[in-house]
Amino acid sequence: MVKASNSTEKNHKKKWEFPDTYVIVFAVLLIAVAATYIVPAGTFDRVETDGVTTIVSGTYENTESSPAGFMDVFLSVQTGMVESAGLIFLVLFAGGMFEIINKSGAIHTGIYSAIDKMKGKEFFLIATIIILFALGGAVGALANSVIPFVAIGVLLVKALKFDAIVAVAITFNAAFIGFSAGFLNPYTVGVAHNIAELPLFSGMVFRLVAFVLLVGATIWYTWRYCKIILNDPSRSLIGIEAAEDNELGFDEKFTGRHKLILIWTAASLMFFVFAVIKFQWTTDHMAAFFVIIGLVAGIIAGMNYNTIAFTFLEGCKNLVYGALIIGLARAVLVIMENGQILDTLVSALSQPLSALPPIATAIGMFLMNSVFNFFVPSGSGQAAIMMPIQTPLADMIGITRQVSVLAFQFGDGFSNVLFPTSGPLMASLAVAGVAWIKWAKWFFPLFLIWTGIAFVLLAVAVMINLGPL
Repeated sequence: MVKASNSTEKNHKKKWEFPDTYVIVFAVLLIAVAATYIVPAGTFDRVETDGVTTIVSGTYENTESSPAGFMDVFLSVQTGMVESAGLIFLVLFAGGMFEIINKSGAIHTGIYSAIDKMKGKEFFLIATIIILFALGGAVGALANSVIPFVAIGVLLVKALKFDAIVAVAITFNAAFIGFSAGFLNPYTVGVAHNIAELPLFSGMVFRLVAFVLLVGATIWYTWRYCKIILNDPSRSLIGIEAAEDNELGFDEKFTGRHKLILIWTAASLMFFVFAVIKFQWTTDHMAAFFVIIGLVAGIIAGMNYNTIAFTFLEGCKNLVYGALIIGLARAVLVIMENGQILDTLVSALSQPLSALPPIATAIGMFLMNSVFNFFVPSGSGQAAIMMPIQTPLADMIGITRQVSVLAFQFGDGFSNVLFPTSGPLMASLAVAGVAWIKWAKWFFPLFLIWTGIAFVLLAVAVMINLGPL
Protein backbone atom coordinates (compact mmCIF):
# COMPACT_ATOMS: atom_id res chain seq x y z
CA MET A 1 0.00 0.00 0.00
CA VAL A 2 2.83 2.37 0.86
CA LYS A 3 4.53 1.67 -2.43
CA ALA A 4 1.36 2.35 -4.35
CA SER A 5 0.88 5.60 -2.47
CA ASN A 6 4.44 6.71 -3.25
CA SER A 7 3.91 5.82 -6.90
CA THR A 8 0.75 7.90 -6.99
CA GLU A 9 2.54 10.86 -5.43
CA LYS A 10 5.27 10.65 -8.05
CA ASN A 11 2.73 10.57 -10.86
CA HIS A 12 1.13 13.70 -9.48
CA LYS A 13 4.42 15.58 -9.41
CA LYS A 14 4.45 18.10 -12.21
CA LYS A 15 7.37 18.24 -14.57
CA TRP A 16 9.22 21.55 -14.37
CA GLU A 17 8.67 23.79 -17.38
CA PHE A 18 10.64 26.84 -18.46
CA PRO A 19 8.53 29.93 -17.68
CA ASP A 20 6.56 31.47 -20.52
CA THR A 21 7.74 34.81 -21.92
CA TYR A 22 4.82 36.59 -20.23
CA VAL A 23 5.80 35.07 -16.89
CA ILE A 24 9.40 36.19 -17.34
CA VAL A 25 8.46 39.73 -18.36
CA PHE A 26 6.07 39.99 -15.39
CA ALA A 27 8.92 38.83 -13.16
CA VAL A 28 11.09 41.59 -14.65
CA LEU A 29 8.24 43.99 -13.86
CA LEU A 30 8.25 42.88 -10.21
CA ILE A 31 12.03 43.29 -10.08
CA ALA A 32 11.58 46.84 -11.39
CA VAL A 33 8.99 47.46 -8.66
CA ALA A 34 11.39 46.19 -5.98
CA ALA A 35 14.14 48.38 -7.46
CA THR A 36 12.06 51.50 -6.86
CA TYR A 37 12.52 50.81 -3.12
CA ILE A 38 16.26 50.15 -3.37
CA VAL A 39 17.74 52.13 -6.26
CA PRO A 40 18.20 55.88 -5.63
CA ALA A 41 15.88 58.06 -7.71
CA GLY A 42 17.44 60.54 -10.10
CA THR A 43 16.98 62.34 -13.40
CA PHE A 44 18.91 63.92 -16.26
CA ASP A 45 18.00 67.19 -17.90
CA ARG A 46 16.53 66.68 -21.36
CA VAL A 47 16.39 68.83 -24.47
CA GLU A 48 14.28 68.45 -27.59
CA THR A 49 15.86 69.13 -30.97
CA ASP A 50 13.93 68.65 -34.21
CA GLY A 51 11.36 66.55 -32.37
CA VAL A 52 13.96 64.21 -30.85
CA THR A 53 14.42 64.19 -27.06
CA THR A 54 17.96 63.62 -25.77
CA ILE A 55 19.46 63.68 -22.29
CA VAL A 56 22.14 66.19 -21.34
CA SER A 57 25.31 64.42 -20.22
CA GLY A 58 26.62 65.45 -16.80
CA THR A 59 23.27 66.74 -15.51
CA TYR A 60 22.24 63.69 -13.47
CA GLU A 61 21.10 64.53 -9.95
CA ASN A 62 19.28 62.65 -7.20
CA THR A 63 15.59 63.27 -6.64
CA GLU A 64 13.02 62.26 -4.05
CA SER A 65 12.23 58.55 -4.12
CA SER A 66 8.82 57.49 -5.44
CA PRO A 67 8.46 53.72 -4.89
CA ALA A 68 5.67 51.79 -6.66
CA GLY A 69 2.67 50.57 -4.67
CA PHE A 70 0.56 47.43 -5.10
CA MET A 71 -1.95 48.99 -7.52
CA ASP A 72 0.86 50.67 -9.44
CA VAL A 73 2.00 47.21 -10.60
CA PHE A 74 -1.28 46.52 -12.38
CA LEU A 75 -1.93 50.10 -13.43
CA SER A 76 1.45 50.01 -15.18
CA VAL A 77 0.22 47.07 -17.28
CA GLN A 78 -2.85 49.05 -18.38
CA THR A 79 -0.75 52.17 -19.01
CA GLY A 80 1.82 50.13 -20.93
CA MET A 81 -0.87 48.68 -23.18
CA VAL A 82 -2.36 52.12 -23.86
CA GLU A 83 1.01 53.77 -24.52
CA SER A 84 1.98 50.92 -26.86
CA ALA A 85 -1.34 50.84 -28.71
CA GLY A 86 0.16 52.05 -31.99
CA LEU A 87 2.82 49.36 -31.99
CA ILE A 88 0.40 46.67 -30.83
CA PHE A 89 -1.99 47.35 -33.70
CA LEU A 90 0.93 47.52 -36.13
CA VAL A 91 1.78 43.92 -35.21
CA LEU A 92 -1.87 42.78 -35.27
CA PHE A 93 -2.60 44.36 -38.66
CA ALA A 94 0.62 42.92 -40.10
CA GLY A 95 -0.61 39.49 -39.01
CA GLY A 96 -3.99 40.10 -40.63
CA MET A 97 -2.45 41.20 -43.91
CA PHE A 98 -0.02 38.29 -44.16
CA GLU A 99 -2.75 35.80 -43.26
CA ILE A 100 -4.82 36.93 -46.26
CA ILE A 101 -1.78 36.61 -48.54
CA ASN A 102 -0.98 33.20 -47.08
CA LYS A 103 -4.57 31.90 -47.37
CA SER A 104 -4.66 33.02 -51.00
CA GLY A 105 -2.07 30.33 -51.74
CA ALA A 106 0.31 32.81 -53.38
CA ILE A 107 3.26 32.06 -51.09
CA HIS A 108 3.35 28.26 -51.11
CA THR A 109 2.41 27.90 -54.78
CA GLY A 110 5.18 30.36 -55.62
CA ILE A 111 7.62 28.16 -53.70
CA TYR A 112 6.28 25.03 -55.43
CA SER A 113 6.75 26.75 -58.79
CA ALA A 114 10.37 27.59 -57.96
CA ILE A 115 10.97 23.98 -56.90
CA ASP A 116 9.43 22.62 -60.09
CA LYS A 117 11.44 24.88 -62.40
CA MET A 118 14.78 24.14 -60.75
CA LYS A 119 14.76 20.36 -60.64
CA GLY A 120 18.28 19.09 -61.27
CA LYS A 121 19.82 22.42 -60.27
CA GLU A 122 20.24 21.70 -56.58
CA PHE A 123 22.48 24.64 -55.69
CA PHE A 124 20.29 27.22 -57.39
CA LEU A 125 17.20 25.64 -55.85
CA ILE A 126 18.66 25.73 -52.33
CA ALA A 127 19.95 29.29 -52.83
CA THR A 128 16.62 30.49 -54.25
CA ILE A 129 14.57 29.01 -51.41
CA ILE A 130 16.90 30.50 -48.79
CA ILE A 131 16.68 33.93 -50.44
CA LEU A 132 12.87 33.75 -50.69
CA PHE A 133 12.46 32.80 -47.04
CA ALA A 134 15.05 35.39 -45.96
CA LEU A 135 13.16 38.10 -47.85
CA GLY A 136 9.96 36.95 -46.16
CA GLY A 137 11.65 37.30 -42.79
CA ALA A 138 13.18 40.67 -43.66
CA VAL A 139 9.77 42.24 -44.32
CA GLY A 140 8.10 40.51 -41.38
CA ALA A 141 6.02 38.12 -43.48
CA LEU A 142 7.71 35.03 -42.05
CA ALA A 143 8.63 34.57 -38.40
CA ASN A 144 6.43 32.26 -36.32
CA SER A 145 4.40 31.63 -39.49
CA VAL A 146 7.37 29.84 -41.07
CA ILE A 147 6.66 26.67 -39.07
CA PRO A 148 4.16 25.09 -41.55
CA PHE A 149 6.67 25.62 -44.37
CA VAL A 150 9.20 23.43 -42.58
CA ALA A 151 7.04 20.43 -43.49
CA ILE A 152 7.29 21.42 -47.16
CA GLY A 153 11.05 21.68 -46.71
CA VAL A 154 11.16 18.14 -45.33
CA LEU A 155 9.42 16.76 -48.43
CA LEU A 156 11.74 18.71 -50.69
CA VAL A 157 14.99 17.58 -49.07
CA LYS A 158 13.83 13.96 -49.17
CA ALA A 159 13.51 14.25 -52.95
CA LEU A 160 16.95 15.86 -53.16
CA LYS A 161 18.48 13.16 -50.91
CA PHE A 162 19.41 15.61 -48.15
CA ASP A 163 18.52 15.28 -44.45
CA ALA A 164 15.93 17.09 -42.32
CA ILE A 165 18.53 19.51 -40.94
CA VAL A 166 18.68 21.01 -44.44
CA ALA A 167 14.88 21.37 -44.35
CA VAL A 168 15.09 23.51 -41.21
CA ALA A 169 18.09 25.41 -42.63
CA ILE A 170 16.39 26.51 -45.86
CA THR A 171 13.10 27.48 -44.21
CA PHE A 172 13.23 28.45 -40.52
CA ASN A 173 16.92 29.37 -40.45
CA ALA A 174 16.65 31.41 -43.65
CA ALA A 175 13.55 33.25 -42.45
CA PHE A 176 15.18 34.23 -39.17
CA ILE A 177 18.43 35.49 -40.67
CA GLY A 178 16.26 37.69 -42.88
CA PHE A 179 14.29 38.66 -39.77
CA SER A 180 17.60 39.59 -38.07
CA ALA A 181 18.73 41.86 -40.92
CA GLY A 182 15.17 43.20 -40.99
CA PHE A 183 15.47 46.08 -43.44
CA LEU A 184 11.64 46.31 -43.49
CA ASN A 185 10.71 44.37 -40.35
CA PRO A 186 7.84 46.00 -38.42
CA TYR A 187 8.19 43.73 -35.38
CA THR A 188 11.78 44.59 -34.43
CA VAL A 189 13.18 47.50 -36.44
CA GLY A 190 9.80 49.23 -36.63
CA VAL A 191 9.26 48.98 -32.86
CA ALA A 192 12.88 49.91 -32.05
CA HIS A 193 12.85 52.94 -34.36
CA ASN A 194 9.63 54.15 -32.80
CA ILE A 195 11.10 53.96 -29.29
CA ALA A 196 14.45 55.45 -30.35
CA GLU A 197 12.65 58.33 -32.12
CA LEU A 198 14.34 57.51 -35.43
CA PRO A 199 12.71 57.85 -38.86
CA LEU A 200 10.95 54.60 -39.61
CA PHE A 201 13.24 52.12 -41.41
CA SER A 202 16.04 54.65 -41.67
CA GLY A 203 19.49 53.18 -42.30
CA MET A 204 17.92 50.75 -44.78
CA VAL A 205 20.87 50.73 -47.19
CA PHE A 206 23.19 49.56 -44.41
CA ARG A 207 20.69 46.86 -43.42
CA LEU A 208 20.46 45.72 -47.03
CA VAL A 209 24.25 45.27 -47.02
CA ALA A 210 23.92 43.29 -43.79
CA PHE A 211 21.17 41.19 -45.41
CA VAL A 212 23.35 40.32 -48.41
CA LEU A 213 26.35 39.37 -46.24
CA LEU A 214 24.38 37.29 -43.75
CA VAL A 215 22.23 35.52 -46.33
CA GLY A 216 25.28 34.92 -48.51
CA ALA A 217 27.11 33.28 -45.59
CA THR A 218 24.00 31.18 -44.86
CA ILE A 219 23.76 29.95 -48.45
CA TRP A 220 27.47 29.05 -48.50
CA TYR A 221 27.34 27.19 -45.18
CA THR A 222 24.14 25.32 -46.03
CA TRP A 223 25.31 24.28 -49.49
CA ARG A 224 28.68 23.18 -48.07
CA TYR A 225 26.81 20.72 -45.84
CA CYS A 226 24.61 19.63 -48.75
CA LYS A 227 27.68 18.82 -50.85
CA ILE A 228 29.16 16.77 -48.01
CA ILE A 229 25.96 14.68 -47.88
CA LEU A 230 25.83 14.28 -51.66
CA ASN A 231 29.40 12.99 -51.69
CA ASP A 232 29.01 10.79 -48.61
CA PRO A 233 25.47 10.25 -47.20
CA SER A 234 26.94 8.60 -44.11
CA ARG A 235 28.25 12.00 -42.98
CA SER A 236 24.72 13.28 -42.38
CA LEU A 237 24.29 14.24 -38.72
CA ILE A 238 20.89 12.57 -38.46
CA GLY A 239 20.62 10.20 -41.40
CA ILE A 240 18.76 10.52 -44.69
CA GLU A 241 15.20 9.36 -45.26
CA ALA A 242 14.32 8.62 -48.87
CA ALA A 243 11.19 10.09 -50.40
CA GLU A 244 8.41 7.81 -51.54
CA ASP A 245 7.17 7.94 -55.11
CA ASN A 246 5.01 11.01 -55.81
CA GLU A 247 5.40 12.20 -52.21
CA LEU A 248 6.07 15.68 -53.58
CA GLY A 249 2.78 15.75 -55.44
CA PHE A 250 2.09 19.50 -55.42
CA ASP A 251 -1.23 19.77 -57.23
CA GLU A 252 -2.06 23.44 -56.73
CA LYS A 253 -0.97 25.65 -59.63
CA PHE A 254 0.81 28.99 -59.44
CA THR A 255 -1.87 31.07 -61.16
CA GLY A 256 -1.99 34.58 -62.54
CA ARG A 257 -3.88 35.67 -59.42
CA HIS A 258 -1.09 34.36 -57.22
CA LYS A 259 1.49 36.25 -59.26
CA LEU A 260 -0.59 39.42 -59.13
CA ILE A 261 -0.94 39.16 -55.33
CA LEU A 262 2.82 38.83 -54.86
CA ILE A 263 3.50 41.68 -57.31
CA TRP A 264 0.94 43.87 -55.53
CA THR A 265 2.44 43.11 -52.12
CA ALA A 266 6.02 43.72 -53.24
CA ALA A 267 5.08 46.95 -55.05
CA SER A 268 3.11 48.16 -52.03
CA LEU A 269 6.02 47.57 -49.64
CA MET A 270 8.39 49.37 -52.02
CA PHE A 271 5.96 52.29 -52.20
CA PHE A 272 5.84 52.36 -48.42
CA VAL A 273 9.64 52.72 -48.31
CA PHE A 274 9.32 55.63 -50.75
CA ALA A 275 6.55 57.20 -48.64
CA VAL A 276 8.65 56.92 -45.47
CA ILE A 277 11.46 58.85 -47.16
CA LYS A 278 9.32 61.30 -49.13
CA PHE A 279 6.36 61.89 -46.80
CA GLN A 280 7.86 60.83 -43.43
CA TRP A 281 5.28 58.11 -42.90
CA THR A 282 5.30 56.54 -39.44
CA THR A 283 4.34 53.23 -37.82
CA ASP A 284 0.71 54.44 -37.75
CA HIS A 285 0.80 54.86 -41.53
CA MET A 286 2.31 51.41 -41.88
CA ALA A 287 -0.43 49.81 -39.77
CA ALA A 288 -3.08 51.52 -41.90
CA PHE A 289 -1.27 50.54 -45.10
CA PHE A 290 -1.25 46.89 -44.00
CA VAL A 291 -5.05 46.98 -43.97
CA ILE A 292 -5.06 48.32 -47.54
CA ILE A 293 -2.58 45.69 -48.76
CA GLY A 294 -4.57 42.87 -47.15
CA LEU A 295 -7.91 44.15 -48.46
CA VAL A 296 -6.70 44.44 -52.07
CA ALA A 297 -4.90 41.06 -51.88
CA GLY A 298 -8.13 39.44 -50.71
CA ILE A 299 -10.06 41.00 -53.59
CA ILE A 300 -7.45 39.82 -56.11
CA ALA A 301 -7.64 36.32 -54.59
CA GLY A 302 -11.40 36.29 -55.22
CA MET A 303 -12.38 36.17 -51.55
CA ASN A 304 -15.79 37.55 -50.61
CA TYR A 305 -16.10 40.30 -48.02
CA ASN A 306 -16.84 37.93 -45.13
CA THR A 307 -13.86 35.72 -45.97
CA ILE A 308 -11.56 38.74 -46.13
CA ALA A 309 -12.80 39.97 -42.75
CA PHE A 310 -12.58 36.57 -41.03
CA THR A 311 -9.16 35.81 -42.51
CA PHE A 312 -7.79 39.21 -41.47
CA LEU A 313 -9.11 38.70 -37.94
CA GLU A 314 -7.65 35.19 -37.86
CA GLY A 315 -4.24 36.66 -38.69
CA CYS A 316 -4.66 39.26 -35.96
CA LYS A 317 -5.60 36.54 -33.48
CA ASN A 318 -2.48 34.55 -34.35
CA LEU A 319 -0.30 37.51 -33.34
CA VAL A 320 -2.13 38.57 -30.16
CA TYR A 321 0.52 36.74 -28.11
CA GLY A 322 3.37 38.66 -29.75
CA ALA A 323 1.51 41.97 -29.82
CA LEU A 324 0.44 42.22 -26.18
CA ILE A 325 3.94 41.38 -24.93
CA ILE A 326 4.89 44.88 -26.17
CA GLY A 327 2.44 46.45 -23.74
CA LEU A 328 3.53 44.25 -20.83
CA ALA A 329 7.18 45.05 -21.54
CA ARG A 330 6.27 48.74 -21.69
CA ALA A 331 4.88 48.39 -18.17
CA VAL A 332 8.45 47.79 -16.95
CA LEU A 333 9.44 51.17 -18.41
CA VAL A 334 6.38 52.83 -16.85
CA ILE A 335 7.42 51.59 -13.39
CA MET A 336 11.03 52.72 -13.86
CA GLU A 337 10.00 56.14 -15.18
CA ASN A 338 7.42 56.78 -12.46
CA GLY A 339 9.86 55.58 -9.81
CA GLN A 340 12.56 57.78 -11.43
CA ILE A 341 15.12 54.98 -11.51
CA LEU A 342 15.54 54.69 -15.30
CA ASP A 343 18.00 57.57 -15.45
CA THR A 344 19.86 56.12 -12.46
CA LEU A 345 20.29 52.87 -14.39
CA VAL A 346 21.47 54.71 -17.50
CA SER A 347 23.92 56.75 -15.43
CA ALA A 348 25.30 53.62 -13.76
CA LEU A 349 25.76 51.81 -17.09
CA SER A 350 27.26 54.81 -18.85
CA GLN A 351 30.15 55.22 -16.42
CA PRO A 352 31.98 51.92 -17.14
CA LEU A 353 30.93 51.89 -20.82
CA SER A 354 32.20 55.43 -21.43
CA ALA A 355 35.71 54.18 -20.65
CA LEU A 356 35.48 51.63 -23.48
CA PRO A 357 36.09 52.38 -27.17
CA PRO A 358 32.76 53.04 -28.96
CA ILE A 359 33.17 49.88 -31.08
CA ALA A 360 33.57 47.75 -27.94
CA THR A 361 30.47 49.39 -26.49
CA ALA A 362 28.39 48.57 -29.58
CA ILE A 363 29.58 44.96 -29.50
CA GLY A 364 28.78 44.88 -25.77
CA MET A 365 25.21 45.96 -26.55
CA PHE A 366 24.96 43.14 -29.09
CA LEU A 367 26.15 40.56 -26.56
CA MET A 368 23.87 41.97 -23.85
CA ASN A 369 20.83 41.63 -26.13
CA SER A 370 21.87 38.09 -27.08
CA VAL A 371 21.96 37.01 -23.45
CA PHE A 372 18.69 38.80 -22.62
CA ASN A 373 16.99 37.03 -25.54
CA PHE A 374 17.43 33.69 -23.75
CA PHE A 375 14.92 34.91 -21.16
CA VAL A 376 12.68 37.09 -23.39
CA PRO A 377 12.62 35.42 -26.84
CA SER A 378 10.30 38.03 -28.32
CA GLY A 379 11.71 40.64 -30.67
CA SER A 380 9.05 43.26 -30.08
CA GLY A 381 8.98 42.57 -26.33
CA GLN A 382 12.74 42.79 -26.06
CA ALA A 383 12.73 46.05 -28.03
CA ALA A 384 10.18 47.50 -25.61
CA ILE A 385 12.41 46.65 -22.63
CA MET A 386 15.91 47.24 -23.98
CA MET A 387 15.58 50.23 -26.34
CA PRO A 388 14.41 52.71 -23.65
CA ILE A 389 17.67 51.87 -21.83
CA GLN A 390 19.95 51.66 -24.87
CA THR A 391 18.69 54.87 -26.50
CA PRO A 392 19.85 57.35 -23.82
CA LEU A 393 22.87 55.15 -23.18
CA ALA A 394 23.93 55.50 -26.81
CA ASP A 395 23.53 59.28 -26.55
CA MET A 396 25.75 59.44 -23.48
CA ILE A 397 28.59 57.22 -24.67
CA GLY A 398 28.83 58.75 -28.11
CA ILE A 399 27.41 56.18 -30.53
CA THR A 400 24.40 56.82 -32.72
CA ARG A 401 20.96 55.54 -31.90
CA GLN A 402 20.97 53.70 -35.23
CA VAL A 403 23.95 51.67 -34.04
CA SER A 404 22.14 50.76 -30.83
CA VAL A 405 19.13 49.56 -32.88
CA LEU A 406 21.46 47.48 -35.06
CA ALA A 407 23.05 45.91 -31.96
CA PHE A 408 19.59 45.10 -30.63
CA GLN A 409 18.29 43.47 -33.80
CA PHE A 410 21.38 41.29 -34.28
CA GLY A 411 21.40 40.29 -30.62
CA ASP A 412 17.72 39.42 -30.68
CA GLY A 413 17.65 37.74 -34.08
CA PHE A 414 20.68 35.44 -34.16
CA SER A 415 20.03 33.77 -30.83
CA ASN A 416 16.45 32.93 -31.82
CA VAL A 417 17.94 30.23 -34.04
CA LEU A 418 20.06 28.75 -31.24
CA PHE A 419 18.39 29.08 -27.83
CA PRO A 420 15.98 26.28 -26.86
CA THR A 421 13.74 28.91 -25.23
CA SER A 422 12.74 30.01 -28.74
CA GLY A 423 9.27 28.57 -29.32
CA PRO A 424 9.37 28.82 -33.15
CA LEU A 425 12.75 27.03 -33.21
CA MET A 426 11.59 24.12 -31.07
CA ALA A 427 8.33 23.83 -33.03
CA SER A 428 10.22 23.81 -36.34
CA LEU A 429 12.62 21.15 -35.09
CA ALA A 430 9.66 19.06 -33.92
CA VAL A 431 8.01 19.30 -37.34
CA ALA A 432 11.25 18.21 -39.02
CA GLY A 433 12.01 15.51 -36.43
CA VAL A 434 15.42 17.00 -35.57
CA ALA A 435 16.77 16.88 -32.02
CA TRP A 436 17.87 20.26 -30.65
CA ILE A 437 21.34 18.96 -29.78
CA LYS A 438 21.87 17.83 -33.40
CA TRP A 439 20.65 21.18 -34.68
CA ALA A 440 22.94 23.06 -32.29
CA LYS A 441 25.91 20.99 -33.46
CA TRP A 442 25.15 21.86 -37.09
CA PHE A 443 24.20 25.49 -36.52
CA PHE A 444 26.77 26.72 -33.99
CA PRO A 445 29.60 27.28 -36.53
CA LEU A 446 27.18 29.34 -38.64
CA PHE A 447 26.16 31.26 -35.52
CA LEU A 448 29.83 32.15 -34.99
CA ILE A 449 30.10 33.27 -38.63
CA TRP A 450 27.02 35.49 -38.21
CA THR A 451 28.49 36.88 -34.99
CA GLY A 452 31.77 37.70 -36.74
CA ILE A 453 29.87 39.50 -39.51
CA ALA A 454 27.87 41.39 -36.87
CA PHE A 455 31.07 42.52 -35.12
CA VAL A 456 32.44 43.87 -38.41
CA LEU A 457 29.16 45.59 -39.33
CA LEU A 458 28.84 47.18 -35.90
CA ALA A 459 32.44 48.39 -36.08
CA VAL A 460 31.83 49.93 -39.51
CA ALA A 461 28.54 51.46 -38.32
CA VAL A 462 30.34 53.12 -35.40
CA MET A 463 33.18 54.39 -37.59
CA ILE A 464 30.81 55.98 -40.14
CA ASN A 465 28.45 57.27 -37.43
CA LEU A 466 25.54 55.42 -38.99
CA GLY A 467 22.65 57.82 -38.86
CA PRO A 468 20.36 59.50 -38.48
CA LEU A 469 21.28 60.37 -34.92
